[in-house]
Amino acid sequence: MKGGGLRLVPRISTIRATRRLSMTPSYSKSTISCSAAQPETVKTVQSIIAKQLSIDESTVAPETKFADLGADSLDIVEIMMALEEKFAVSIGEAGAENIATVKDAADLIEKVKAAPASTSV
Repeated sequence: MKGGGLRLVPRISTIRATRRLSMTPSYSKSTISCSAAQPETVKTVQSIIAKQLSIDESTVAPETKFADLGADSLDIVEIMMALEEKFAVSIGEAGAENIATVKDAADLIEKVKAAPASTSV
C-alpha cells in the first residue's frame, strides 16, 4: 500500500507541473501579431471613433479601450455601424461583442474583409 501511495504522489505532481506549463501559452504573441490590422485600417478606425465620440483623434490610441474613451453601448453600436459603412463590411452583433479596444475593432475589420463574402463575424 505504501508503494502505491508513493507512486501516486509523483504522478500527481508531474501532471500538475505539466498542466501548469501547458496553461501558459507561448504562442500568444505570435497569434496577436499574425492578426494585426494594417496601419491604414487602424488609422481610419481611430479617425471614425474620434469623430463618433467628438474627441481629439490624438487621444485614440490602438490600445485604448472604448470605456476609457467614455463610450457607452449606444456609442459602440454607432461606431460599429460607421465602420461597417466605411469599410463596406458586415461585422454582426457576435463580432462586435468581442471588441474592447480600438485595435480589436481594426483587427475585426481586417478579419471580416479577408473572409468570404457570404460569411459575417
